[in-house]
Amino acid sequence: MFGDAQATEEKRADASEEEGCAAVPEEGDVVDHERVQAGPKGVDYARLVKQFGTTSIVQADLDRLEKITGQPPHLFLRRGLYFSHRDLNVLLDGYERGELFYIFTGRGPSASMHLGHVVPFHFAAYLQAAFKAPVVIQISDDEKFFFKDLSLAQCSTYAADNVRDIIACGFDHERTFIFSDLEQIGMLYPTVCAIERRVTVNQMQGAFGVKGADCVGKMMYPAVQMAPAFPTAFTALFGGRPLRCLVPMGIDQDPYFRIARDVARGLKMHKPAVVHNKFLPALSGQQTKMSASLGGTIELRDTPKQVRKKMGSALSGARGDGSLEAHRKLGADLEVDVPIRYLQYFLEDDDELARVEAEYGAGRLTCGEVKRMAADAISALLQRHQAARERVTDDDVARFQAVRPLL
Repeated sequence: MFGDAQATEEKRADASEEEGCAAVPEEGDVVDHERVQAGPKGVDYARLVKQFGTTSIVQADLDRLEKITGQPPHLFLRRGLYFSHRDLNVLLDGYERGELFYIFTGRGPSASMHLGHVVPFHFAAYLQAAFKAPVVIQISDDEKFFFKDLSLAQCSTYAADNVRDIIACGFDHERTFIFSDLEQIGMLYPTVCAIERRVTVNQMQGAFGVKGADCVGKMMYPAVQMAPAFPTAFTALFGGRPLRCLVPMGIDQDPYFRIARDVARGLKMHKPAVVHNKFLPALSGQQTKMSASLGGTIELRDTPKQVRKKMGSALSGARGDGSLEAHRKLGADLEVDVPIRYLQYFLEDDDELARVEAEYGAGRLTCGEVKRMAADAISALLQRHQAARERVTDDDVARFQAVRPLL
């Protein structure tokens, strides 16, 4: 299926992949598919790059993306919030040779969506617009049935609600397919079987910590999440073309795609390329990501008043005894401060962000002022999102979920 140049690229990637798969977490941060736990300054992403054997995204990568697409890189890229990749360069090499690719992302519907959930969808929508690429979005309702104490009916209810929020993130319905695992498993199943035949029990236990007392669904499900990274799962969409796949995701989901990349050669398909985002921290601090199960989230339905109240409780980077006098003298610790991190995600003006960081770090802007700025930026985004969601009709949902050609 591959030419000589492509085969060489795959072999070169194989060597580095072995190093990444052998990585184990060191003492300190815990980042895996089920939890994120770090120190007060948040996850050490430079260390994760080394541990997981990934490649840092550098300025040369941003310059190349801008040259290829003719558009400035998304602010998530400019600010280092997407920080790491596997084979992004290989995918772009193929794109410049005229090879098409598609984008794969997803959502596990265990609750209503919050602010942290929209980060990968906004980025996927940017990639779609920049490359005119198809997007497939997996709603993993089966996963939440296996891993959470939810009924299938509850998973389906959350899935229907989440789909409307995903559509509101700005996807092109002509190039986007949103699907439920429970509804479309027949389409995925041949690829799922091909993956399962090539993955061992030991791999599943090592990557996902599956134990003997766990339900067998936890052992089987990972292949379902891997399957959309291969175009054979979407013959009706892509007409059997051997497209490459790009997966934007949190680095906590990397184990799924390390295994997917391991089995790609056996499937005679391209390894999926991946790009990793940093986590939007919880309001309580950068020790963990925003999570509905931990509480204290900013919901997509929140009003500006609710956002201001929640942001008022966000952990600041105050130094010393926390007094205004100490702040004026010592400035804020930007590595600890949560409102600054939210501004990095949601304040669109780069110059204004640089000014706020400098003034706040020097103590000339107060914690309260920065919290209000973060609340304003988030509220503006939520109001746009809520208006877009209101415009989503039942017909829109049906169009996005219809099985049809995307190329």
